[in-house]
Amino acid sequence: DCHQYTNKSCEECLKNVTCLWCASSGRCVEYPVQRVLPPANLCELRSARWGACWVNFEALIIAMSVVGGTILIMLGVCCCCCCKKKSKKQVLEGPDKDDERAAREQEKRRVRQEER
Repeated sequence: DCHQYTNKSCEECLKNVTCLWCASSGRCVEYPVQRVLPPANLCELRSARWGACWVNFEALIIAMSVVGGTILIMLGVCCCCCCKKKSKKQVLEGPDKDDERAAREQEKRRVRQEER
């Protein structure tokens, strides 16, 4: 029961993984597992601690958003760079083998027609 740790310390409260520490009120309550984030009437995000006393939900959400956004931007930049590099490589290589083969065959036909 988490309520027995109310008005004690955050570390004592969070020894039980089902407990949520509210730093502003000093309460230890059961974590509302049916919701991802604790409701504001239970505890504000900036005061809520779960799992570790040194990080609050507000900072955790901001940090995860920044990291996720950075990863998405990096993936987009990498995809753009790879596409540009691939298209530039094709331009530098010139026509591909099928085009070269077709040009050779056309030249052979032209030479045969001139011989006739």
